[in-house]
Amino acid sequence: MNVMVKAEAIDWVQRVRDLGPRIAAHAADADEGDLFVAESLDLLKAAGVQTAPVPAELGGGGASVADLSHLLRALAGYCGSTALALAMHTHAVALPAWRWRRTPEAVEGLLKRVVAEGLTLVSSGGSDWLDGSCKALPVDGGFRVSGRKIFSSGSPRGDLLVTMAVQETAEGPMVLHMAIPMRAEGVKVLDTWRTLGMRGTGSHDLQLTDVFVPDAAVTVRRPSGQWHPLMHMVSLIAFPIIMSVYVGLAEAAREKVLALAAARKPSADTELLIGQMETELAAARLALADMLACAETQEPGAESTNRIMTGRTLVARASIATVEKAMAAAGGAGFYRATGLERIWRDVQAARYHPLQEPAQARLAARLALGAPIDG
Repeated sequence: MNVMVKAEAIDWVQRVRDLGPRIAAHAADADEGDLFVAESLDLLKAAGVQTAPVPAELGGGGASVADLSHLLRALAGYCGSTALALAMHTHAVALPAWRWRRTPEAVEGLLKRVVAEGLTLVSSGGSDWLDGSCKALPVDGGFRVSGRKIFSSGSPRGDLLVTMAVQETAEGPMVLHMAIPMRAEGVKVLDTWRTLGMRGTGSHDLQLTDVFVPDAAVTVRRPSGQWHPLMHMVSLIAFPIIMSVYVGLAEAAREKVLALAAARKPSADTELLIGQMETELAAARLALADMLACAETQEPGAESTNRIMTGRTLVARASIATVEKAMAAAGGAGFYRATGLERIWRDVQAARYHPLQEPAQARLAARLALGAPIDG
């Protein structure tokens, strides 16, 4: 196990705030035109934010999961799409950074490349979970992978796709975890991202057609549909980072509605709605704090995954409810685009769609409560 070297203290939130007005200036245009937030991500990359999760010993920022959470919450206040697109890269780097403290030989090469080459990682979590997707056909020296991936955030500027494909074997379907260069022959970004919210994330579909993946690029093999230690690691590290974006959106909605309320004559109805908003936001913050505490203190496993995924549901519910109360408290002003609340309301709806979605999360919680197997 590596001994942690204390990194130079970096105020990541202040870095975001320094860039925030420039990022916010692009947000409305990206939202209205379905434009990828490339300029905003470029600003963050130039400021070192893209390599924040990489250990300081490897040339990165040495940011903890909590540091990344605070960074993304602040960023969401300027642009939800930029925050979510960055989060999808960030969690894909934070996981190997977490593993580096335990099994450095498995991930050090990737982490060094993120710094040296400025790599942007793209994940396919929206189309892959326990079952996996796409077909992997064995060929000499590796596999040919074909299929379609959805919700591939950051794909217009992505360098490396961290994904899965399914190989049919005599023992049943096996999910292969792999890394595929985005510019590999057979990888095509499809212009499909036309959505209610988070319109600037560039979360297009990817079409993979007979993409050659060498054996060396396959990092894990696991049975399809079953929990594997790697999936517990993903749960533990990725979801506190991702869900921080939605708490940040809720906090931004709060700030907007309080500014509106301060300029108006007080009313009992508005006070009630603001009080309800405050209560929902407190619930979102508490749930996220527990997710972060779990990531900081627990090891991957069924119990920690259940705790994280319960928090994911609670953060999503409370963040959405916070923004809804803010919209109501704003009155008719909230309906205008210029206020910024309606974009936040649309963006926060994306919290519903990250795994584990509520029915699957509830089933996991039930199985653990009943002492039943979590697979199946």
